[in-house]
Amino acid sequence: MTTPRVPPAIITFYTSTINESERLTSSADGALELLRTQELLRRHAPTAPAAVLDVGGGPGTHARWLVADGYRVHLVDPVERHLADAIGAGCTVELGDARSLTAEDASYDVVLMLGPLYHLTDASDRRTALAEAYRVVRPGGLIAAAAINRYASLFEHTALAHLDKPDLQTGIAAILATGTHDGRKGFTEAYFHTGEQLDGELRAAGFRYTAVYGIEGPAWALLKATEHHTGESLRDSRMFASALAASRMAEPYPELLAASSHLLAVGRR
Repeated sequence: MTTPRVPPAIITFYTSTINESERLTSSADGALELLRTQELLRRHAPTAPAAVLDVGGGPGTHARWLVADGYRVHLVDPVERHLADAIGAGCTVELGDARSLTAEDASYDVVLMLGPLYHLTDASDRRTALAEAYRVVRPGGLIAAAAINRYASLFEHTALAHLDKPDLQTGIAAILATGTHDGRKGFTEAYFHTGEQLDGELRAAGFRYTAVYGIEGPAWALLKATEHHTGESLRDSRMFASALAASRMAEPYPELLAASSHLLAVGRR
């Protein structure tokens, strides 16, 4: 077992501030993220029962459906609360750090990194984590790495009608300029990628045949705004169906990556 070297503020955020197990099921934009991530991973992953290493897999939200699909999943996460939840997903679990995996070389068909890049604000740490992913995936195997889009906070706080606050404008301007959030207000320490940058980081780690997708597409903030201001759930609505269609239609157009909330990069070793 590797002792995680994660800043205490991040551990506290996921232990006491939010319940990550509810994030992708409690709102329409969360449900859109989950559904689209499932679509993209099922499109690119080898057939079950391939071995999947879910690095930073949180409370097992993705491990659950992967196990149900027949995959053999081992989940690594630095937050003990997440592991307690993930045990019920049908996967094996391990307390660990994306930058120092205990898995043997070339031992997994798929390596998922659907969270670690969010909170590795130092470029050298992201390089180390991606190098570890490259090490443990088999030749020809799949890497799938998610990132928060550089412009997501701008769209989100517009949707929530927060952007008229000068101090919030200052914080978001810093994210737009540097990609880094210091964690002093709202969200914890985090890094926000552009699509080009995310693709470049995978390529620099040695991955080939890379592609970057906008997970939620260009209409996710409309869902968030409508739910927030009306209190109405949109998960089974025509608006949700339209937002889902928009995310699929936007895929061939790289210029629309900037409109999504999260990005998913895939590649092969």
